[in-house]
Amino acid sequence: MLKRYDAQKENIISAGIDIGTSTTKLVISRFSLMNMAGGTHMPRIEIIEKEVLYRSPIYRTPLLTASSIDIEAVERLVREEYTTAGIRPADIKTGAVIITGETATKQNAEEMVHYLSDHAGDFLVATAGPDLEGIIAAKGSGAYELSKRTGKTVANIDIGGGTANAAVYRSGRLCGTCTLHIGGRLIEFTDGKINSISPPVQQILRQWGADLKRGDSRSHPIIGKLTDYMAEAIARMLRKDLLKDDLPLLLGHDPNWTEELDYIMFSGGIGECLYHFENADSSPAQYDDIGKQLAQSLQNCRELASFKWVEPDETVRATVLGAGTQTTEISGATIHAEGHELPIRNLPVYQIRFDYNLEKGLHQIQEAVKKAVEIYDPQKEGQNFALYLTALPYLGFRDIQELSSVLLKSLEAKPIPEQPLVVVLESDHAKVLGQTIKVQETRQSIVCIDQIKVEHGDYIDIGHLLQTNVVPVVIKTLTFHR
Repeated sequence: MLKRYDAQKENIISAGIDIGTSTTKLVISRFSLMNMAGGTHMPRIEIIEKEVLYRSPIYRTPLLTASSIDIEAVERLVREEYTTAGIRPADIKTGAVIITGETATKQNAEEMVHYLSDHAGDFLVATAGPDLEGIIAAKGSGAYELSKRTGKTVANIDIGGGTANAAVYRSGRLCGTCTLHIGGRLIEFTDGKINSISPPVQQILRQWGADLKRGDSRSHPIIGKLTDYMAEAIARMLRKDLLKDDLPLLLGHDPNWTEELDYIMFSGGIGECLYHFENADSSPAQYDDIGKQLAQSLQNCRELASFKWVEPDETVRATVLGAGTQTTEISGATIHAEGHELPIRNLPVYQIRFDYNLEKGLHQIQEAVKKAVEIYDPQKEGQNFALYLTALPYLGFRDIQELSSVLLKSLEAKPIPEQPLVVVLESDHAKVLGQTIKVQETRQSIVCIDQIKVEHGDYIDIGHLLQTNVVPVVIKTLTFHR
């Protein structure tokens, strides 16, 4: 009698934590992993199901001062939410802490990130940066899925307290990103009077020769003019037609997609002001800022009305849901990874293209390692990096041996040659390559993973080995280059 093949299944828990300019929230999800290959084939582990187990209320982000996050208060909040969700930090195998918007520029953002990575879970990763925020929000809002399903070009604009992050997708492929200093908390009020005006807004007011200052009434007519101007600037950004006067609002690079847009979608706190998805009782955070007025200006803006609007799946929770459910990939099952070296966090990626020519690829490796050291470790402090080998030709046993010895030789260019050699492959060679390197140099620590697609300049996090003998990998595109 034939033995029935049982697909191997494993559940892992993921957490997403978003610490934004205005709000902080958390989501706990469960991923189901399964070997999708038949019993006689090479294992192919995939995420077959993602289920959101718990969504926290939406909290006002705890700040100590205007320029620093209250780290202890955030950690307390996260621990309390874990307890409510019935989850222990040790249960968490993957996920992302994202510090977004203006919060990412606070003095202690990096300290916050490392603190939570160490305290909030076995494998929690930290990411920030406006491009990444837009990318993750587009995945949480449903824009990415809509583009994939329809083949259309969809722009998601995630507007929170401090920034409007646009990400454009066509057929599930990222076309480009852009971020503007536009958000609800750029002007804040106390008791009906202006309490603070952000520097980019002050610059626009100076360009206009307008007088608006602390203590002025929240009903000052210039505020309506400002929110209308912000809505029009978003329309110009979407048409890749920003004016010189708009430049104080631009954070980073110009809009860098080439496609015409079929649909636009709004998420974030301002998206919530447009669509009112949330139950008011579940969100203790209350706002005293220009958020509602900005949402009104977006609705009334003639230039934005010329685009086709699509309602998002999520508004204020788009970023946290994207972080908790969309950022994790699963490596191939035939990998070589030394457990004591894992997890590895924030590892920059240096790509080496072979163009299906072994000699050409081998010839590039030593020079590539030297360049990677120059870029990622200019002070020679020992910042490790991953080598990403792409467009490999067919490799026979001798070819693998040759590749292995060239990789070992290239380590001489590193300030700390004995640190783990991390190799990421598109193709299915990780196990044999890792084992061959180990035979050639038994003292060398190796992490060799495959079936992962990254880009030059991405950062990756590699988690602990799971029971299915795969590792969760989080890919972080910190800046997007065409």
